[in-house]
Amino acid sequence: MYISKRASSIKPSPTLAISAKAKKLKSEGVDIINFGIGEPDFDTPQNIKKAAIDAINNGFTKYCPVAGTPDIKKAIIAKLKEDNNLDYSPEEIIVSCGAKHSLYNIFQAVFNPGDEVIVPSPYWVSYPDMAILAGALPVIVSTDDKTNFKVTAKQIEHVITPKTKALILNSPSNPTGNTYTFDELKEIAKVCVEHHLLIISDEIYEKLVYDNFKYYSIAQVSKEVQNQTLVVNGVSKAFAMTGWRIGYCAGPKDIIAAMTKIQSQSTSNPTSISLKATTEALNGPKDEMEKMRQEFEKRRNYIVEKLNSIDGIKCVKPNGAFYVFPNISKLLGKKYSNKTINTDVELCEYLLDNARIAVVPGSAFGLPGYIRLSYATSMENIIEGISRLEKAVK
Repeated sequence: MYISKRASSIKPSPTLAISAKAKKLKSEGVDIINFGIGEPDFDTPQNIKKAAIDAINNGFTKYCPVAGTPDIKKAIIAKLKEDNNLDYSPEEIIVSCGAKHSLYNIFQAVFNPGDEVIVPSPYWVSYPDMAILAGALPVIVSTDDKTNFKVTAKQIEHVITPKTKALILNSPSNPTGNTYTFDELKEIAKVCVEHHLLIISDEIYEKLVYDNFKYYSIAQVSKEVQNQTLVVNGVSKAFAMTGWRIGYCAGPKDIIAAMTKIQSQSTSNPTSISLKATTEALNGPKDEMEKMRQEFEKRRNYIVEKLNSIDGIKCVKPNGAFYVFPNISKLLGKKYSNKTINTDVELCEYLLDNARIAVVPGSAFGLPGYIRLSYATSMENIIEGISRLEKAVK
């Protein structure tokens, strides 16, 4: 009776739910290998931890400016110039409590009830619910492994209506790991400019690309495209800083000002200590980040090869992030103990209960018939986990 319609209209994160169930079983002494959660298994680099410790020892523990300190904004502006050749002013930057918070602020700042936002599927689980919380309607555009899970400009154009306000683009993608080329981004940007669509570009996995793939932000296409793009990024994935909760957004001044106003009435500033740590992450050496990236590439090569050797599983080799999204549709309809596995959800339950591995169903990301495995876990776990998966499928 006291719960709002708004709260009732959304669902909890399925990825966190799977991880919670796996952790509960583990706490009960069950040997679970968790492929469920997107969190690097590496420690935060020492220089970043030292910057946080120094911040505490120096008394940098008070309120900060809502949108971030001048130092961190300067570091973000330098990063965007150096890595993406994009120019921004401090008024075009906001720092928030994680990239997820940046996205939430965007949705609250730009959408009105009835607005439509185009969400390519498979999508990160929070996009549709964030849209619904803002009163907007998520318009899902499906892709599959035949197109490397990438949406085309033609598909986007097909679903645009007078109510369409924005497109969400996630490259490299969670859950598939696939990444758009510059030519693909140019085609998508052209449609967005023609129809005056805001582009929300989630680039949190930017630093995790493989096979010498050249990463581009869609904002790099042209100044005109940059002017209608909100670039979202953070330090969680690239620097193994998930718990530090720092993300940021670069975009048009008026939208950043609106996001700052919303943030001032919710969280105020991000944690002062995390701001200092992130400033060091962005300004400091990147050798530890590169070591992590190389290790992820090795793991990806192994997991893709092994998955493709299992009868009934087909896996596209992604060029970014730390996920694989294999097609398991040929396993559906098969039986075990007189029970039929009809859906990807039932397959995930079977794997958790019988193989003791936690994976996430593709339907959680808007694409049934697939499962997501995160290889942000040790090679030892990957080898054992895929072996269990193979036995369970046989």
